[in-house]
Amino acid sequence: MPRLSVIPFRSLAALGITAVLAGCVHVPPAPVDLSARASARVGGTVNLSQIQARAAALAPGVPQPVSGLDRLGLFAAIVADDPRVIAARDAVEVARRDARVAHKAASPMLALSTDYTNDPSMPSPWQIGATADVQLDFGGRKKGRIRGAELAVVGAGYDLIDTIWTERTAAMRGLVDVMAGARQVALGDELVAMLDRQLAAMQRRVDAGEMAALTLTQVRASRAAAARARDDAAGRVAAGRAAIATVLGVPAAALDSVPLVWPEFGDAPYASAITPADVRAALVHRADVLGKLVAYDQAEEALRVELAKQMPSISLAPGYTWEGGLFHIPFGLNLQSPSFDLNRSAIAAAEARRAAAGQAIETALADAQGAIDAAASERRAAQTALLRLQTEELPQARRAADRADTQLHLGTIDRADWAALKVTEIAARLAAVDALVRLRSAQVTLEAALRRPLDGPETGISVRTDPALGGVIQP
Repeated sequence: MPRLSVIPFRSLAALGITAVLAGCVHVPPAPVDLSARASARVGGTVNLSQIQARAAALAPGVPQPVSGLDRLGLFAAIVADDPRVIAARDAVEVARRDARVAHKAASPMLALSTDYTNDPSMPSPWQIGATADVQLDFGGRKKGRIRGAELAVVGAGYDLIDTIWTERTAAMRGLVDVMAGARQVALGDELVAMLDRQLAAMQRRVDAGEMAALTLTQVRASRAAAARARDDAAGRVAAGRAAIATVLGVPAAALDSVPLVWPEFGDAPYASAITPADVRAALVHRADVLGKLVAYDQAEEALRVELAKQMPSISLAPGYTWEGGLFHIPFGLNLQSPSFDLNRSAIAAAEARRAAAGQAIETALADAQGAIDAAASERRAAQTALLRLQTEELPQARRAADRADTQLHLGTIDRADWAALKVTEIAARLAAVDALVRLRSAQVTLEAALRRPLDGPETGISVRTDPALGGVIQP
């Protein structure tokens, strides 16, 4: 019988390694150029036509503004361009990939061995062997692992929805600041101008000796306060635009040439009563609550896996040995027994984690219900305050201002008193804007608590963003 040389064995091993390497996946490195990314971020722009096309796809029957971004356009931009939403969508894809990995069985182990024996009686001094270790992947361990990975995909989808709502709420608050701030700046300019006229008229009376100069102090203080409030309102507009730009992932300067549109902002939003059915529907559809439910299901699957570990894990160990012209085919069966306490400690820990996950669901439900109740209560209070201003204080101030115009025309009132009544009317309009801001802010908070828009173009959305598909818009 011919003797086996070392060289053919080495060649065979080299050939096997080459074949394995040829089937490997090669991923090129992808270093991050932070400077380039920062430059791209600083120079980011808003593609208005693209955003409007996405908005039209979301709500085909809703009219689009001629130019600018309305609430529907902002939502479409958030879904597509918000870097935090994109990161959450990427997390869904990562979870999908991990779920695919979970379906794969454990990699088999292969052990190669060689032995040289200086025995002249043997036909060949070489002994070559190979042994495999194949883990049997079945039963509760496999099902629990796969189910847990699949639930992670669902959980990542709920995280995506929650991120979209968080960003939408931030953008809406910024939009409220922009709309309200613009109105407050205009009224602030009008108020400061009227106070200047009042001061001029009073100064003439002081110069004529008809009143003391001390009476100008209060008006000057009111004028200074009005100027500060106007400047604060201008700052609120800038801060609101910056907040929206942050949500969209562009610099604030990118929105300088983009009008923000909310035609119905001045109208009190429709405020139907929140019924128990609305609360129940919100509680069972909020992504944060559903995420806690997913976490509970994952804890349940983890418990199933620990229960399955009470049974030994099995692996097969087939082998092959060539020895001096003879070959042997051994076969082994390996059993890995559970821990000495039959995995009771791990099972108890998994049960505790499941109980904690169940309590987390109750906490999430309580938090969500509290948020809905608080937001609904605040909206009712804001609506009452606005209604009182619109039906009592503002009409009274307007009537007084109209009478002052008539009296000034007839010469029965001087300009200082006329200006004081006009100041009161402008202040009432500013108070109405403040009450409207409170109501709009309460509406935004309630929408976030209910996880659905209550008015405006977003209610016309007829397609959905499915987190299970990573944010792809589906009919």
